[in-house]
Amino acid sequence: MLSQVNSYICKLLKYMKYFTTVFFILLTVFYAHSQTYEIGAMIGGANYIGDVGSTSYINPNTLAVGGIFKWNRSARHAFRGSVLIANVSGDDLKSSNNRREQRGYSFNNTIKELSIGIEYTFWEFDVHAQKSISAPYLYTGLTGFSYGALRKNSRNSIVKYDNALSVAIPMVIGYKATLGQNAMIGFEIGARYTFTDDLDGSNPVESLSEDQDLKFGNTNSDDWYVFTGIAVTFAFGRKPCYCNF
Repeated sequence: MLSQVNSYICKLLKYMKYFTTVFFILLTVFYAHSQTYEIGAMIGGANYIGDVGSTSYINPNTLAVGGIFKWNRSARHAFRGSVLIANVSGDDLKSSNNRREQRGYSFNNTIKELSIGIEYTFWEFDVHAQKSISAPYLYTGLTGFSYGALRKNSRNSIVKYDNALSVAIPMVIGYKATLGQNAMIGFEIGARYTFTDDLDGSNPVESLSEDQDLKFGNTNSDDWYVFTGIAVTFAFGRKPCYCNF
């Protein structure tokens, strides 16, 4: 038990190191002359990509909701933070893969993520514009998330046995537009490449990581999950002067 706790603490400290690095990068420019912020909500669907169920890459079949905050540092880029809660699931009986259909595994999991990074807009986007404007954008950064650690049991059902933490790299593409002055709406599709292969129970972690009898599928490939949805935000703060950055 003590070794498991120590392992958990070491992993948590490792993840905190990544978040601290990004945090101090943001902090070094925090006291710039002028600031404009956005705050809002996200809602949509989520799906996972791994060793159980459908092999479709974009297949939002479960609910995901969250909040989003942006610090616009120029008309082309913003520092962004978000929280998201997403349910993910997989069912071999809904797969087009014959081997998975015959196997018949299914699972459900809940992911709670915190993400920080940079949003880059392809052309200038002024949140205080007097006329309607729109633009495509990209977002990436670092995501930390908690999830239920899963494993298969003696009845070949997939069950939760612990809670776990991991990190992911978000790769998001979207399109946003103004909704009158100071209000925006965006549609985005964002894949998260995770550093775990246990969202579906195919490769248990922590105390069960060495039990080969519990592993199945491709244990050399980590899981992904995808958020597809909309974000509505409202701008506040002083009208920006981007000449200093």
